[in-house]
Amino acid sequence: MKHRLLGAALVGCALAAVGVGPVHAASDQLWIDVPSETVLPGPGGPAERTLTVRVTHDNTENAVEPGRLTVDASEVAAFARVSWPSNCAPESAVKAVCDFAGMPAGTDIVTAARLGLSALPDADPTASGYVRYSATAGELTAFPVETRISLGDGPDLGLSQAEYQRDLRPGTSTQVSATVGNDGNRAVQRTLLWINASYGLRFKERNSNCEYRRHETGESALCVLDEAVAPGERYALTTGLRVGRNALYERFDHSVLPYSDQALAEARGEWTWTPGKGPELDLRPVVAAQAAAGEDDLDLSDNYRAVVLDAKNTADLKLTGSRVRGAVGDTVTASVTVHNKGPAWVASLGAGAAVATVPVQAPEGTTIVGVPDECWTSSEEGEPVTTYFCRTPIYLHDGASHTMEVRLRIDEVVRGARTTVETLNDDPELPISRFDPNLRNNRAQIVVN
Repeated sequence: MKHRLLGAALVGCALAAVGVGPVHAASDQLWIDVPSETVLPGPGGPAERTLTVRVTHDNTENAVEPGRLTVDASEVAAFARVSWPSNCAPESAVKAVCDFAGMPAGTDIVTAARLGLSALPDADPTASGYVRYSATAGELTAFPVETRISLGDGPDLGLSQAEYQRDLRPGTSTQVSATVGNDGNRAVQRTLLWINASYGLRFKERNSNCEYRRHETGESALCVLDEAVAPGERYALTTGLRVGRNALYERFDHSVLPYSDQALAEARGEWTWTPGKGPELDLRPVVAAQAAAGEDDLDLSDNYRAVVLDAKNTADLKLTGSRVRGAVGDTVTASVTVHNKGPAWVASLGAGAAVATVPVQAPEGTTIVGVPDECWTSSEEGEPVTTYFCRTPIYLHDGASHTMEVRLRIDEVVRGARTTVETLNDDPELPISRFDPNLRNNRAQIVVN
């Protein structure tokens, strides 16, 4: 199951554990936001790992007073040491009360504590336990939550988050730079790197220690990196990219795992990959540390990262309708087509929003009796349906089009009956008005008889 991380198209990875309880819209509810579990490297690993505790609340119209977080780490005391931040007053080596700031109206989250955890030198490598939390702020009380802490013996590869890039110019080049680190207590002898560049990007080099696969939304690569990464070491990893003439809302994904033949086979799947012929892609050392040996990765939560790379470009969507004819009682098929005249392709690879949503109503004298699966209605069950909302896929290549067919029953022949269809241009996830320079051609008609 670990290796399925490679190639996953994630919007985002979060380890948030919150309590269960009612939401009081008229008042408020306090929550504690922490990882549900974390793996602490055993002896020989980095000196300390940080555990961040945040406090949130539901009703941002309310202001929340400064509060207190109570932390009980007594269950992990046999195998781990806790270091307390300056805003925490320890009651003992394993218990503390931490003051956190209030949340003004409009604010829904605050960091309550950043706890340091490190394994004891003689810790039992199979040990585990819970750190438990409770919190109050004014009259609000959070539901208690906990984080399971366990010791691990092995490497722990991770990727730093590369910076998002905006307003890239089509036809130029850029690069994504990140750091590969090992926060475990064992070394990785070889690393399996998976990278994916979306359709408007191209890899500048096709490295000989990588293999490549083109697909509908871009290109992926699998690379075997031979540099050993010891505990505490950091390596720089840079990927050069060309920004295509059709680039707009682009995305770069990458992930790392300790190499194994099984991991490589699972990442390849049933697809065909083509070896590169250029210079090898290498890791460049940033910090050195003592080496060890190991295979399995302790914590996969930081092995995958996604980076947004937006280009300064446009895509002209054009809508066409259709003309149909029939007698009373006939069922006819009308079509609505969304064309992308480019120059950019359009994709919502993060939010997964449709490129375009088109409301469709029946022309006078007709009834809609069939719509594609991508259409839905906001009408309640039992109410007459007046409007269907039909969506395109989440991407539309430059020069491509998508047609949606609607079946109409002719109940009465009304000469020149027609309905206007028009794209919704204000979807908050993918506003058409931000990239389409000509909204005048986003409207068309379905005409019957």
